[in-house]
Amino acid sequence: MKEWNDDKELVSLIKGELYTAVVGDIMDKMGYTHQFLPPHIRPLRDDMFVAGRAMTVLEADVYDNQGTSGTNPVLKRSFGLMLEALDDLKEGEIYICSGSSPSYALWGELMSARAMQCKAAGAVVNGYSRDTKGILALNFPCFSYGPYAQDQAPRGKVIDYRVPIEIEGVLVNDGDMLVGDIDGVCVVPRQIEEEVFTRALEKARGERIVLKKIQEGMKARDAFDKFGIM
Repeated sequence: MKEWNDDKELVSLIKGELYTAVVGDIMDKMGYTHQFLPPHIRPLRDDMFVAGRAMTVLEADVYDNQGTSGTNPVLKRSFGLMLEALDDLKEGEIYICSGSSPSYALWGELMSARAMQCKAAGAVVNGYSRDTKGILALNFPCFSYGPYAQDQAPRGKVIDYRVPIEIEGVLVNDGDMLVGDIDGVCVVPRQIEEEVFTRALEKARGERIVLKKIQEGMKARDAFDKFGIM
């Protein structure tokens, strides 16, 4: 039985009781075995946690930053559609960007400040982030390859947003639920989220019971045979 009525209640439950490992375990059991983003996408600070709807952003490398060649008007604009994508963030959403070669920063302090004004939940980028001290000072959840100052401005542009993107074989659709912590970022497709989070809450609560029993001296075999959790 679903325990939440809207996204705010769901995110509150996720933040209060869940973590990526238990969410991933449930999707594995459901046959969704490739839902974690690559392990080099990590939080800027170990205690950062993010949960919210994906706002997908498609980036591409550029080699003529002045836009003097080609026919696509988007490529003639500074940053392409990045500023529009940033301004389109809704409350509780997570800016998630991929598509370019991961050789420059896709997120920074000023972007974090604007995202916070939009009440966004965080940022996940398939590349680096910069202005690290500034992002940490803002306490804005950011998941990336880590700090690297090389800028996207002369190297990449956003060519679209709210479209499907792929990160090393993991498909992310606009509106999918993302959950990220020190152990990684997992993508929960919208069409299975009710079952995933219902079962994840049940498993997380069971794990707390098993932990207590083991701490009281129960053997691992006995715990697994009784509770089916380990």
